[in-house]
Amino acid sequence: MTPHSSLPDRLKAGSPALAAWCGLPEPSVPGILAREAFDAVVIDMQHGAIDFAATVRAIPLIAAAGKPAMARIPVGDFGMASRLLDAGASGVIAPMINTLEDARRFAAAMKFPPVGERSWGPHGALSITGLGPGEYFKGGNGLTLALAMIETREALAIIDDILALPGIDGVFIGPSDLSIGLSQGRELDPVSAAVEEALSHTVARTRAAGKIAGIYAASGERAAEHTRQGFQLVSIASDTALLRNGAQMALRAARG
Repeated sequence: MTPHSSLPDRLKAGSPALAAWCGLPEPSVPGILAREAFDAVVIDMQHGAIDFAATVRAIPLIAAAGKPAMARIPVGDFGMASRLLDAGASGVIAPMINTLEDARRFAAAMKFPPVGERSWGPHGALSITGLGPGEYFKGGNGLTLALAMIETREALAIIDDILALPGIDGVFIGPSDLSIGLSQGRELDPVSAAVEEALSHTVARTRAAGKIAGIYAASGERAAEHTRQGFQLVSIASDTALLRNGAQMALRAARG
């Protein structure tokens, strides 16, 4: 199975996948983390410093390790979503999907007709999947994951409608932004009672729709909690956090 085919099958079967989260502007970093026991690698183009050119170079490095590459695009940059799929990404996470029109535009960019409006040009995807053009066109919609981020009160209120849209494969929670939205800007608390209630609601509604629930976790411990909650795709910390944590652990050990 290629990285493309294995990730959707695994997530839809309910087996949780743990992902590395990368934003440093160096494609070798996600390539290195792909060689660890992560199940996928997410490249953060929204808040990370990595740009499109570096992301395109990182995707085959991740694929060479047998792992699926995903990316989070900047807000509203749905054209970039299509280009990432062409380069061989297995999925795209779109932030701040707050309306049905946002979700429709995202799905349209992610899926070939008749489901969406993705145009033809999968230069990297053909190499990574090993499929011929006709095979990829017929099966491409099932090989790529479109995950809409739920980060606001508005999005949470219409989560059933977002999940019902053809071309949307699931949702992805950003707990920090969700905490800001739920508190109407009064606090940043990704483990608040309001956020926890929203997470339970999200898992329940996503499972009812037969789709995928993903989330960002700030630590391995928090990731374990999210898998117990029922999230199928859970990212762990970030490359920057992992680097700092590793340095701090080594320094503590060296200094006794």
